[in-house]
Amino acid sequence: MRIVEIRDAVAPIASPIRNAFIDFSKMTISVIAIVTDVIREGEPVIGYGFHSNGRYAQQGILRSRLIPRLLEAEPDTLLNDAGDNLDAHRVWARFMHNEKPGGHGDRAVAAGALDMAVWDVIAKIEGKPLWRLLSERYNDGRYDEQIMVYPGGGYYYPGKEISGLQDEMRGYDAAGYQVAKMKIGGADLETDLARITGALEVLGDGQRLAVDANGKFDLDTALAYARAIEPLNLFWYEEVGDPLDYALQAELAEHYPGAMATGENLFSTQDVCNLIRFGGMRADRDWIQADPALAYGLTEYLNLIEATEALGWPRRRLMPHGGHQLALSIAAGLQIGGTESYPAVFQPYGGFADDIPIVGGYTSLPDSPGIGMEHKPKMLAALREHLELEVG
Repeated sequence: MRIVEIRDAVAPIASPIRNAFIDFSKMTISVIAIVTDVIREGEPVIGYGFHSNGRYAQQGILRSRLIPRLLEAEPDTLLNDAGDNLDAHRVWARFMHNEKPGGHGDRAVAAGALDMAVWDVIAKIEGKPLWRLLSERYNDGRYDEQIMVYPGGGYYYPGKEISGLQDEMRGYDAAGYQVAKMKIGGADLETDLARITGALEVLGDGQRLAVDANGKFDLDTALAYARAIEPLNLFWYEEVGDPLDYALQAELAEHYPGAMATGENLFSTQDVCNLIRFGGMRADRDWIQADPALAYGLTEYLNLIEATEALGWPRRRLMPHGGHQLALSIAAGLQIGGTESYPAVFQPYGGFADDIPIVGGYTSLPDSPGIGMEHKPKMLAALREHLELEVG
């Protein structure tokens, strides 16, 4: 088999919302298609990929470095030993060739989007859903039929800060989610406590609500919020300070007994290992949220799981950011803790299969080949439109 073409485009995911640091009114993502010469049901097998929200499109890196390296490679060097499918590790090594260690950031995001498309191709050619392929190759055939998921949301809504938040939480509750997340840090403590109280009026128990500061706080502010929310017994207190400020995270752990979560803005295995070593993270209650679609892809996430387990971190305490089907497949096939969802924002890319419900905070996956893009028709149509692909 051969790669015939790789297309990329910039797609908007603009939303009139903000968190503690940024608004999303001009947010974009990179979308990718890898077209192969493998024909199934009269159509070429195409793998689709994109990266998560919060980082802008990476077209320059993709077009000037990563994609040309694949197209210039000898085709056989990208294949498995049988020569009938791509080998994700060989493909990853090729598009990362001549890149220096360190400097993780936008490059990791570009690689994450491209790597997603590679795995979608591989699973489709294999004729298996990605979660099953991961289970068989890397988890001794074990997998989870039900995956814990929670909606990322609770942004600041202009003109309807509490009413809009409560309406959103009612929607999540009605949709079957058990735990929901909201933003803090974009207002003062008094205002945020009123917002948290409003959300809890809908959800009830504090264990049904997580809060996310998006890295906004210095240590004094982090501790002030910690003292205020500790009696509420919230599900977690997320990304309190700068993602690389491990000293702040470690100090917070000394004062806040509840669960903490962070890691969505750590884009390498090395950074996540340093978080475990120096960030005071507690394996019995805390969560690491590294996102494969932002951190060099699933291929590197396999290394991350191995490295963190070697440091004593259980894979069940991994809960990726991003709200995409790739993380859901990883959660099922590699049996990590669960994953985020975006059913209400960043459409049409947020959320999972349209035809599989959320029940009691858990969902499942389709049994069709690939990541599952075809089970989100609006998203698939948007991908094809932006990539100018005519299929069927």
